[in-house]
Amino acid sequence: MPVMLFKLRGVDEEEAEEIRELLTQHEIDFYETTNGRWGLGFAAIWLNNESLFSQAKSLVDEYQINRCKIAREEYEQLRLAGKQRTFWSNFKANPAQVLLTIIAVIIVCLFVLSPFMVF
Repeated sequence: MPVMLFKLRGVDEEEAEEIRELLTQHEIDFYETTNGRWGLGFAAIWLNNESLFSQAKSLVDEYQINRCKIAREEYEQLRLAGKQRTFWSNFKANPAQVLLTIIAVIIVCLFVLSPFMVF
């Protein structure tokens, strides 16, 4: 019976491709489902053989731990060099976009909270 190994919702294509390569290298048979045309499906990587789930899960967990370590090291290097993105660096690079985003968030909050506000 098929078993879900890895959800793909919100996963960038690079990470998904690395997971596919990892499973292929270890000769673990899998298939993939997508969100579908209107995004109503369930995007995931599924295993055909349930008995390989523990092996595949440990491979994916190890991969994600390594990916997290690399991302933290990259962030730390950027932070030490003073090149990490902050609110102020984004504001300096594109003030109109930041201000319009803030205004949009305020408008949405007003619409959502308006039934509870008494004028």
